[in-house]
Amino acid sequence: MFVCICHHVRESEVRMAVRCGARTEEAVGDACGAGTGCGSCLDRIFELIEEEGTTDTRLPNAA
Repeated sequence: MFVCICHHVRESEVRMAVRCGARTEEAVGDACGAGTGCGSCLDRIFELIEEEGTTDTRLPNAA
C-alpha cells in the first residue's frame, strides 16, 4: 500500500527507512521521499515510526 501518493512511496519503503535509522518524519523524507510533497501522509509516517520503534527486530543472542 502507498503511504505517500505524491512520490509513490510504499509502506514497506517507509518501514525500511525507519529500520535503517530514520527516527523522524524529516529523516524518512530524506531517506525515501515520503512526506516531502503535500504532507498529507505525515501522520501515517509518524505512526509507522512509532510502530517500528516498538518492534524488536534484533536476533536473539546465541547461548
